[in-house]
Amino acid sequence: MGPLLAMIVLFAGVVILFKTVRMVPQGYQWTVERFGRYTQTLNPGLHFLIPVVYGVGRKINMMEQVLEVPSQDVITKDNAVVKVDGIVFFQVLDAAKAAYEVATLEIAILNLVMTNIRTAIGSMDLDESLSKRDEINTKVLMAVDQATHPWGIKVNRIELKDIAPPRDLIDSMARQMKAEREKRANILEAEGFRQAAILKAEGEKQATILEAEGEREAAFRAAEARERLAEAEAKATQMVSDAISSGNVQAINYFVAQKYIEAFKELAQAPNQKFVLMPMESSGMLGSLGGIAELAREAMDRKPGGNPAMPAPKTGT
Repeated sequence: MGPLLAMIVLFAGVVILFKTVRMVPQGYQWTVERFGRYTQTLNPGLHFLIPVVYGVGRKINMMEQVLEVPSQDVITKDNAVVKVDGIVFFQVLDAAKAAYEVATLEIAILNLVMTNIRTAIGSMDLDESLSKRDEINTKVLMAVDQATHPWGIKVNRIELKDIAPPRDLIDSMARQMKAEREKRANILEAEGFRQAAILKAEGEKQATILEAEGEREAAFRAAEARERLAEAEAKATQMVSDAISSGNVQAINYFVAQKYIEAFKELAQAPNQKFVLMPMESSGMLGSLGGIAELAREAMDRKPGGNPAMPAPKTGT
């Protein structure tokens, strides 16, 4: 009996020692119960409890934790069914409330998050639910954080990982996007044609204006040239007339010969003339010039006080 009793006493001492000395790890808090009623919370470190009277109730993780929100079917405002899942980041701030205010903390948080996700997406159209994910996250976070505050926890973030419409909706959305892209491409192409037509019309307008200005300048120059030519012709005629009046018949010979040659030149260069046959004997031309000179000399002789001139020699044909 002696050795058996000693072993029983030794075993009881070891159990009492383990029940008395408690070491709480970092990142956790333990609740202490006296005869089943909560009395205090143990922080990380070494603690001593009276066995049988005091005992450890709940071991609460005080670090930030992550929960996976399972995928669920959600109906949008326009009756489209989408699959939604996400993640939740939360942290326990009060170990006693987290231990005794709710039975199963994680299940309660998941159910609360899933319910608020359905509420938030159900108030939006499909396009809004796909494009306003940040707004959905904010709505769900505010609602869940406010609801879980009595549980002694803080919900830091809620993120929707995926919003997946059915396959037929994805195909119709792809066709819609393709049609929208083609519409934008057609609009851009039409705008390009419009701009090109405007630029072309503007260029033709500028070209017409410049051409008109060039023609006007050319006409002005031509008129100025004709005016100067007329002045030169008038001046030459006056000089010839003065030369005839003074008895110089060589001037009229030169003047008439020049006009005679210019007339034949223009006749030869006319576009509607292919062949010209004219008497071009030099003696005939000289005889004509001599006759003109005789007429001029007779006109000078009939003038009062005119100087008599020697008759010009006649040339035979």
